[in-house]
Amino acid sequence: MLDLAKTAKRALLLALLTLGAGNLALAQTAGAGTWPTQKPIRFIAVFPPGGSVDQVARILAPALQAELKQNVIVENIGGASGVIGTSAMTRSDPDGYTFAVVFDTHGVNPSLKEKLPYDTIKDISPIILVGTSPMVLVASKNSGITSFKQLVDQSKAGKKFSYGSIGIGSLGHLAMARLAKQAGFDWNHIPYRGGGPLMQDVLGGQVELAVGSEFLVKPHIDNKGVIPLVITTAKRSPSLPNVPTISESGFPGFSAPAWWAVLAPGKTPSAIVDAMNKALNKVLKNPAVAEKFKSQGIEIVGGSTETAREFIGKQIGIWGKFVIENNIKETGQ
Repeated sequence: MLDLAKTAKRALLLALLTLGAGNLALAQTAGAGTWPTQKPIRFIAVFPPGGSVDQVARILAPALQAELKQNVIVENIGGASGVIGTSAMTRSDPDGYTFAVVFDTHGVNPSLKEKLPYDTIKDISPIILVGTSPMVLVASKNSGITSFKQLVDQSKAGKKFSYGSIGIGSLGHLAMARLAKQAGFDWNHIPYRGGGPLMQDVLGGQVELAVGSEFLVKPHIDNKGVIPLVITTAKRSPSLPNVPTISESGFPGFSAPAWWAVLAPGKTPSAIVDAMNKALNKVLKNPAVAEKFKSQGIEIVGGSTETAREFIGKQIGIWGKFVIENNIKETGQ
């Protein structure tokens, strides 16, 4: 009887150990233990092809694919200043196979939009802050404007210029609105659905001025398709050393950097969030990737998920206040 009791206890212990191992395997599958193995990873670029969000996504994707040894596919879902693409990401399964690459509009949308189809805090998990960059105000070659001083002088004399941005509430729009308010200019804002369409029109002379990230406009500056006038960061860009800042051009303290981040659905397991953060940090340290971003004026940030969360939170606060105080609406978008 004693041997039978011992045998039963051993069988029970073995069963419990087997069950525990099975539960561990399930936990790993639900977390990052086997991720990514099931299917390709989808990067939703929340603006149309040709803009900086699209380009950032397409620089990250192949390097991330090599790092994770899993296909990474970029899908453009543009519209509503990034809201449509971000919404598609939040509605996807939080299984670590769908992420969104967003622009600085993500920090403005909560205060600009009457009702977002997602909760910016509960429905989203920031993965990483990719980097920051100056916004650059450029002039069409047909505009007759060749310097920021000339633009300021003519604006003060009463001439009303039109400038394009990637949409109402985009950082470019808000930066120029703040400048116009501070200087007393009367400028007409023309919103576009993305950087690609915006640059097509300024190159073609359909709009006199355009404001976009250095990442977006620098290739056209290099090709002499547009004339750079001024940048929005406090310091000059190493990539555009001859282009003055707004701050040094008569408006001290002016600063409005562009930024890009990678986000995940809010219920994505923390193990996967951390694993993707780790993988993207490695990608951003890849010399080839770093050089591509540097050549386009993006200063890589990287770091922890908390770094991304804190930065985005501050941007929401700063520009949300400006939107509300100046009663900026989406009318006309």
